[in-house]
Amino acid sequence: MHDVALEQRDPAQLLEEIARLRAEVMNLEARVEELDRLAHQDALVPLVNRRGMLRELEMMIARHERHGTPAAMLFVDLNDLKLLNDKYGHMGGDTALMRVAEKLLQGTRANDCVARLGGDEFCVLLDHADEKSALETAERLVDSIACEECLFEGSALPISVAIGVTLIQKGDSPATVLSRADKAMYRVKAAA
Repeated sequence: MHDVALEQRDPAQLLEEIARLRAEVMNLEARVEELDRLAHQDALVPLVNRRGMLRELEMMIARHERHGTPAAMLFVDLNDLKLLNDKYGHMGGDTALMRVAEKLLQGTRANDCVARLGGDEFCVLLDHADEKSALETAERLVDSIACEECLFEGSALPISVAIGVTLIQKGDSPATVLSRADKAMYRVKAAA
């Protein structure tokens, strides 16, 4: 019965309905793309979030397994965020987080993945990076963040970071890489 109703419709109406459905599909596809971007984007800083980083890390590990591509993770912790929040309020803390994100983006290559894991933690995925270049990048980022003044309502915020470095190894999972990088960062903090 439904087929008979379609056969009796005017061809112009059918073309109009097809055009409407195509437009609706395009709108839905755009919305899905936007929702996917939002699901992988940090709400405060212009970086991917933990979920987006894990997706990138899985691909990096797969490239390493398949092709032996050297890669590293830098685990970045903003020192004393709680003290900044206590002294300057959460807007001051947010300013510090945004500055760290900005400096991480400026100090890395376009093909590196810079992410905010949450709170005061960031990470940088360095593709095609051996231990020497990963350590050099970490040192350069620490210096860059500490050396540039960050102003909030006329006050200079004391910003510094600790960065742990780990290389991607055969048999790694995202969890093992994150755990090693986190431990490396805490060793750096303990040594400071």
